[in-house]
Amino acid sequence: MLKNTLGWIAAVLLCSGCSQAGSVVGKAPPDLTRPHQIDVAFNHNARSRYRSPLTGDWRNGDDMEAWLIDAIDGANEEVLVAVQELSLPKIAQALIAAQQRGVQVAVVLENNYSQAWSKLRPSRLNRRGRQRWHQLNKLADSNGDGSTSSEEAVLGDAIALLQAATIPLIDDTEDGSGGSGLMHHKFLVIDQTTVITGSANLTSSSLHGDTGRPSSRGNVNHLLQINSPELALVFRQEFAQMWGDGPGGAQDSRFGLQKTKGSVQTVQVGDIRVDVLFSPHPKKDRNHGLNLLAEQLKAAKKSIDMALFVFSAQQLTNALREQMKQGVEIRLVADPGFASRPFSEVLDLLGGHPSRSHLQGRSWQSPTGAGPERDRHPSPRPWRQAAPQVRRDR
Repeated sequence: MLKNTLGWIAAVLLCSGCSQAGSVVGKAPPDLTRPHQIDVAFNHNARSRYRSPLTGDWRNGDDMEAWLIDAIDGANEEVLVAVQELSLPKIAQALIAAQQRGVQVAVVLENNYSQAWSKLRPSRLNRRGRQRWHQLNKLADSNGDGSTSSEEAVLGDAIALLQAATIPLIDDTEDGSGGSGLMHHKFLVIDQTTVITGSANLTSSSLHGDTGRPSSRGNVNHLLQINSPELALVFRQEFAQMWGDGPGGAQDSRFGLQKTKGSVQTVQVGDIRVDVLFSPHPKKDRNHGLNLLAEQLKAAKKSIDMALFVFSAQQLTNALREQMKQGVEIRLVADPGFASRPFSEVLDLLGGHPSRSHLQGRSWQSPTGAGPERDRHPSPRPWRQAAPQVRRDR
């Protein structure tokens, strides 16, 4: 067993530096069984490879952009997109092509990312906005001559493309406010039957890597595709709250705490139970996402594995400590850039039993479902994602 495992690791290490398609030597771990209605993609998947659109070299991972485009290309009736940020022009082009063949398309974004970057002046942006502008401008340089023409800028600007094609699009100011700052959704609903959701924004850094950094492979992210009309209905209802009557109407869109405060909704997909909770909730609401997560942690009997971008919830730390006392194995992969921040609970946990070797890499994932809603400290980048919790019924 050890020999096979070492062979698999060696194959991964050898292939990680290749710029051509390779074959795995040795025996890979068996794939986990899952219902045919559920598919999953990881952009750092060591078992698959694709050509990076940034460098043209082969790299480990699932090509989640191509995965999304295939799903959009297969739409016949409707594509609903609710995502914090969308800056990949090929995704925009797929949405435009869908609308041109008669598919109803609607997009909801966060207001910080809903403007066409090519129409902005970087000198008028804040530091973070300027950094983003220069990254997108560099990505738009399609011929690689070091200078982005006006034509390249427009063709490389996903929002400009959507606007030019009159794709219906709103952001979280559509309710008449200055923006909730809480529109961190990441989901698509296709043809009222398929939900795609996970931890990834539709950006280069979320899926492929950072421009100007050839060794970058992007933030560690995942996407789930679940074929279930019942689950699609749950997500369409959430989308409808935000959409209201669409762009420029009666400002009846609802975002953040203005949305209906729902409880957990459960859908059965094959033999998998899928629990969905859309945040945020007021802190004292019994349906608050932290309460749901704490219940799940307390129910664990043997082990808890966590991959988190930010972990700042004292309530969950308390639940994990109790589980440690009961002998439950705890493993955590966290973003080291946030692990040592004053609001982080990671170092608090490391004072217990989890191994420090598990604090590594760049994880933007929240596989427990809805990311923690802050209960103590403000975060410079709060994580309030709506995604399903997936567990197998016993």
